[in-house]
Amino acid sequence: MKEKEFRRSLAVLPIGTAMSLTGLSARQIRYYEKNELVVPKRNDTNRRMYSLDDIDKLLEIKDYLAEGMTIAEIKKIGQKKPEKISDDDLRRLLREEFISASGMDSNHSGFSFKDNKRHFQF
Repeated sequence: MKEKEFRRSLAVLPIGTAMSLTGLSARQIRYYEKNELVVPKRNDTNRRMYSLDDIDKLLEIKDYLAEGMTIAEIKKIGQKKPEKISDDDLRRLLREEFISASGMDSNHSGFSFKDNKRHFQF
């Protein structure tokens, strides 16, 4: 694990700090924990301790609720695992985005990736 990722995952923030950073009440945060949307670690005295990653999750939950989503819908989103994308698929998507952003038509008239190979390595 990279140093930055490791630091973000350290559970060092008490619930009061989580409340200040997110604008959520302790009751809201505990409700999200009860619904398994966020799972804080516990210290030796059984106090909840939050990581920066947990704070990000709480802020995402807050945003989703503001958009009108339900707890059940948010829970489904949290259970989805990110899809892996191959290098070839990523290059294809980037190429399509580049073409779309440049305003060219789908047959790429007047422009060739092959001709500009040294400038555009896909």
